Amino acid sequence: MGKLVGGIEGGATHSNIIVLDSNGNVLGTATGPGTNHHLIGMEECQKRIADMVNAVKLKLKMGFHQPFDALGLSLSGCEEEKTNQELVNGLKDSYPNLAKTYAVGSDTEGSVATTSNKGGITCIAGTGSNTLLINPDGNRVQCGGWGNLLGDEGSAWKISHRAIKYCFDDLDNFEKPPFPTDAIWATVKQHFNIQAQADILDYFYTKFDKANIAALCKKISELAFKGDELSKHIFEEAGTHLAKSIAAVVAKASSELVEREGGVHVLCVGSVWISWDLLKPGFVTWMRKNTEIRTISLLRLTKSMAMGACYMAADKAELDVKRNYPQNYSVFYKYDMKSAFDR
Repeated sequence: MGKLVGGIEGGATHSNIIVLDSNGNVLGTATGPGTNHHLIGMEECQKRIADMVNAVKLKLKMGFHQPFDALGLSLSGCEEEKTNQELVNGLKDSYPNLAKTYAVGSDTEGSVATTSNKGGITCIAGTGSNTLLINPDGNRVQCGGWGNLLGDEGSAWKISHRAIKYCFDDLDNFEKPPFPTDAIWATVKQHFNIQAQADILDYFYTKFDKANIAALCKKISELAFKGDELSKHIFEEAGTHLAKSIAAVVAKASSELVEREGGVHVLCVGSVWISWDLLKPGFVTWMRKNTEIRTISLLRLTKSMAMGACYMAADKAELDVKRNYPQNYSVFYKYDMKSAFDR
């Protein structure tokens, strides 16, 4: 079967694994639940990784005792080298036959690796949010990625939280929202199956489930597309937040990344970016008023970032795995500071 390299894309709510051969062909895939160790604990994270690896080995008719030549882990929550090493050590101790070599990084790092081995920028806006710049020399600059209590601006969690907070402030007569809350409050009650404000407290405290709260975001987007003004306003706020996070790291980007064809390439990952038409007004307005960035190309992956995790693993193990980066993404929007007709 030759050299086999596995790669896992792991988020807060779901994960997936792919296996490549030396020619870059996908030999097998499998899916699994979320693998953010901050949310589920390190041992459970390791178990879920092992379960996915063994599931794909089963599909490939491999023995569980046969290790992959390398395994890349591009996981939400893997921003710190110390805990990343703890994750690898635990896998080696508890599941010694998973892989010979490991490469571990955040989901943002895996996204960059999917598009280039010379660095780039990834802005993740899914359940949570995080923006990461990797310069060609390996220098890294991060904005966000600090979780729901300290960050997550522009994420599904933050959009949902903002929507609920607008309703609570209005119901409490604490602060008047910019637009009526009726449609959003009806949607909040339906989503959580509640009747009154107090009923939602369990969902935020004793039975906190970040993914469930973030899932409200999709319903807010549906309201926005139907014309609800407050929902549209909340998404414009999110677009502003995403613009700020991108500008924060572009300020530290190398000239090689800033001056490439198409300007600054930003890989946009996560379900919130699906609602780009709602984010765009806030994003573009803030960029034009507050930055000197000339051109930005917003990219969307056409392949799983698990592909990037495979590339990370191959590079770590010094394995020659063929790759065609332009096939892994497409440009969905091009921002031009001087043009009123962005594409």
